[in-house]
Amino acid sequence: MSDSAGVSSDGAGTPGPGAGASASGDGLRRRRRRRRLRISGLVVAVLGVTAVGVGWAVYAKLSGNITADEAAAAELARYERERPTSLVRGAQNVLVIGSDSRSGDGNERYGRDTGTERSDTTILLHLAAGRDSATAVSLPRDLMVDVPGCHRRDGSATAPVFTQLNYAFEAGGSACTIRTVEKLTGIRIDHHVVVDFQGFKKMVDALDGVEVCLSKPVDDKAARLKLPAGRVTLDGEQALGYVRARKSLGDGSDTDRIDRQQRFLGALVNKVQSDDVLLNPVKLYPVLDAATSSLTTDPGLASLRGVYDLARGLRGIPTERVQFLTVPRESYARDANRDQLVQPDAGKLFARLRTDEPVAVGTGRTGGGDGSGSTAAREPRAGDSPQPTFSGNTAAEDICG
Repeated sequence: MSDSAGVSSDGAGTPGPGAGASASGDGLRRRRRRRRLRISGLVVAVLGVTAVGVGWAVYAKLSGNITADEAAAAELARYERERPTSLVRGAQNVLVIGSDSRSGDGNERYGRDTGTERSDTTILLHLAAGRDSATAVSLPRDLMVDVPGCHRRDGSATAPVFTQLNYAFEAGGSACTIRTVEKLTGIRIDHHVVVDFQGFKKMVDALDGVEVCLSKPVDDKAARLKLPAGRVTLDGEQALGYVRARKSLGDGSDTDRIDRQQRFLGALVNKVQSDDVLLNPVKLYPVLDAATSSLTTDPGLASLRGVYDLARGLRGIPTERVQFLTVPRESYARDANRDQLVQPDAGKLFARLRTDEPVAVGTGRTGGGDGSGSTAAREPRAGDSPQPTFSGNTAAEDICG
């Protein structure tokens, strides 16, 4: 039986333990608990929506950092019939172009902007189909090659010419460079990346610097570089001077400079993997922000998803199988300041990359006090031809070794 207030009672008229029995009873506690649960659920929902919003904002920002090279895509489409075909499903070839442009924020300090730019560095990066190795082949900027007729930014056309590789970028940008490299190697370029001075510096700074080893002090005003001997952690500005310097490091040749660049890139890859940057969002965000902020890529890579898919393929490759080498070359017969391919060695290298066969790097490099290489490559597969060894280094090597 209950009274008019809906309060239950026992036979003595004492309020029972029913809901709402008293202002301090179980009923009030349950109502407070339900209210707390509703509030907690609301907070969780708000935080969830906020997290999604923040995540989308981060994704949009990083994707927005990248410039899609639509002009190059359109130009390459015009010449699709003359381009080589991919021979191995899953293998990828990425052309990395370092631009020496003085235009843009911060780049003017490295020289006067003449309105033109050439490729300061050109690297053909081959990713094996099984993503068990990555091979980066440097192509000297002074390598004498056949540059096809290309279209300039203003729409005018250039004539085919036999000249230095870095002229291709000046003549027709990344599309002209890609067509030149494809003609030289017979390798289909699947993606391309153009990075300028600022992008390189930001990447190094985001990693809190990269360690190198110097056999003697460096004081190079032209390279803006003043460093002590021994192990030194370079910030972005110093790293740029280190990879570009000629007069104060090594023998002053472009060959020595390329060797130094390769060993620095190996140290950078090692730093990324040893610090678990790719697995730590707190560390990864500033690196991605820096890496994407000065990139121009083909449309297929011009988003965070595109860059992530490429990076994911690299993440599981052991550092001893991330290898760097320079295409076999020698002084050009008509000009000692230019390079030409050494055959049949260069042809063998290109053939192995085309067919996704293993390439090994070994000892034999010199210059810069940077140490020597060691043999490393993925395990040969059934049907692979005998594996030649090229002079180079791997990301596993100590730059001061």
